[in-house]
Amino acid sequence: MAERPGFKELDQKVVGAGLCVGCGACVTACPVKVVSLEGGKSVLVGDCTNCGLCLKVCPRYVPPISELETAIFGRTRREEEPYGVAREIYVVRATSQALRERCQDGGAVTAILTSAMREGTIDCAAVSGSSSDRPWMPIPAVVKTPDDLAACAGTRYTYSPNLLAFRDGVASGLQKIAFVGTPCQILASRRIEQSPIKRFSRALALDVGLFCSESFTYEGLMVGKIQGEMGVRLTDLAKMNIKGKILLHLRSGEVKDIPLKEARQYAEPFCKYCRDFAADLADISCGGVGLDGWTAAIVRTDRGSAALSRAVELGLVEARRAGADEPFLGILKRLAIAKRERPKVY
Repeated sequence: MAERPGFKELDQKVVGAGLCVGCGACVTACPVKVVSLEGGKSVLVGDCTNCGLCLKVCPRYVPPISELETAIFGRTRREEEPYGVAREIYVVRATSQALRERCQDGGAVTAILTSAMREGTIDCAAVSGSSSDRPWMPIPAVVKTPDDLAACAGTRYTYSPNLLAFRDGVASGLQKIAFVGTPCQILASRRIEQSPIKRFSRALALDVGLFCSESFTYEGLMVGKIQGEMGVRLTDLAKMNIKGKILLHLRSGEVKDIPLKEARQYAEPFCKYCRDFAADLADISCGGVGLDGWTAAIVRTDRGSAALSRAVELGLVEARRAGADEPFLGILKRLAIAKRERPKVY
């Protein structure tokens, strides 16, 4: 009888091929806890039982996109949907100005999750927080209160394996967890949701996806470029954003910028294989593309629609449907198409 494929297959086809994103899905799924992340890549640290679960949840191991779309949305995407199945697209922002100032664009994700916490729709959210000893280094975080959620607001443009926070939330007994992640992480969470690991699939209450073109290395962009070359202490950095260039908002009020062409030398190598810009499998996908002070929100499922509607009803969010001729939709479509034209290697 042929041996069932296990981590050896993952190591050869994903890690060894330079495709591993370090999302932590395989670490989360491994029932015997012999898979770990070292240097941002999956490694085997014990005896593999060849259960194959690591392969079933990996976003880079033959992901069954059409099957997932059918399971989640009841259909596959249409040709005119380069940014995935979409029920409605909204322009959204938090009603709290203090929150908007702290957040990336309109503060929509934080406000929507705050609403879900207050309503009891979720017990917690698995997000990225900040390291206490390495400024602007993202780390997975389980947040249970709106105040802790607000403390994690804003985007760090280096990679955080948020699925490890989801795993920790399940391990602590939390049963309704919102997961916030980049497109590759959302794909992993959906594969987990469709897997036989019921303690994880039942706990996933809401998938919130973040628009993403690429992530950058911490040592390259943050330490080497921003702190070393530009002389900006990371503790003096109040906020980062990307609007055609990387914008660095300093606590002094000064704004510095880095051309994207220049920043791309610090991009994570695995990002060049990603073909998903708008987190196509999320319940609701969000990003500030082409907008200033507002967030574009693509509602894809009943869960996503309910989460946004309740946030509006509670007065935490203001939202309007996007008109068909709004300029940001053209930018969203262009960026989504550009990523889908990348080589398909998995």
